[in-house]
Amino acid sequence: MQSKGIVMDDIFQLNGRKLGFGLMRLPKDENGEIDTRKTIEMVDRFISEGFSYFDAAYSYPGAEEAFKAAVTSRYPRDSYTLASKMSSGLLSDDLPPEKMFASQLERTGLDYIDFYLLHAVQKENLHIFEKYDAWNFGKNLKKDGRIRHFGFSFHDSPELLDELLAEHPEVEFVQLQINYLDWTNPTVQSKGIYEVARKHQKPIVIMEPVKGGLLSNLQDSITAPFGDATPASMALRFASGLDGILAVLSGMSTPEQLEENMRIFSPCEKLSEKELKAVETVKERIEEMQAIQCTSCRYCVSGCPEKIAIPDIFKLLNEEAISNRKENIKARYYAMIENGKSGEASSCIRCGKCEKTCPQKLPIRELLRSVETRLA
Repeated sequence: MQSKGIVMDDIFQLNGRKLGFGLMRLPKDENGEIDTRKTIEMVDRFISEGFSYFDAAYSYPGAEEAFKAAVTSRYPRDSYTLASKMSSGLLSDDLPPEKMFASQLERTGLDYIDFYLLHAVQKENLHIFEKYDAWNFGKNLKKDGRIRHFGFSFHDSPELLDELLAEHPEVEFVQLQINYLDWTNPTVQSKGIYEVARKHQKPIVIMEPVKGGLLSNLQDSITAPFGDATPASMALRFASGLDGILAVLSGMSTPEQLEENMRIFSPCEKLSEKELKAVETVKERIEEMQAIQCTSCRYCVSGCPEKIAIPDIFKLLNEEAISNRKENIKARYYAMIENGKSGEASSCIRCGKCEKTCPQKLPIRELLRSVETRLA
């Protein structure tokens, strides 16, 4: 029998307050550590306005400990809801699911976690979750009362999502990357995975509603169809206005971001037909300006003698074309080089191996030359 998931009203009364506080991008101090004082101030504002959903993961550095300091130790248990995740990349014989989960309870200071997820499920890591019997582990956690609801976050195709939800009726909800730019993107396929989740009647937690901040920092010439509405509000309202949405996550790093998002969700009004047409127009403008049609298959990377992370650089070039935060994008390029995640674009020896393997037949060597003028 197919599971119908969970009834959202049985979890907590959202009353239109679907905003979730993502703990991956908490404010940092001058030493690059999580700023506990600012985090507490933001948490206090969030809860004071009637919001309650927080999202963490074992792999988010310091996030669960920050939650304990800002929330668990300061608020009654029925005033907040925590989601956290089991990270496949950190599972090992030395750190099996039971040990990881016990550590998460200790880090958060909780006796149970409200929503527990397998983190970033995709074809490439399924074997890890299966090796450590993570699906049954999650089911047993709920049976034991150590979690309230079991689900997974997902980064793959609609076909795989359909298969997993059919195979695992114990899954009660899913967390999906959904935003208007990725809605028909052939790689992310937001619309397709959303429709599969609805087919299986699973409540949805939305991640990346503003695509890592990109959709909130667009050039004014692109967002003119939005009129007086902010780009962030249009992106968040698009996500929140879909049916079956449990929460919409936002990784907020500053009080200003928090205040804007709370205004949008107090309450979050569904986009009108006119506004949906404006979103479609903006989406088309973005797609026209993001001229590099790279699908991030990464076939070009393995053969590059200079170890240039070509798809990652092309992603930055596409962002640079539409963003009003060009200096931030340049800084991210240099950080990628300094951290050893890519060779410099200027180090390309023009051997052409990348172009021979590119399914999209992109002129990669010429595109890499443009980095010197746009990102350098």
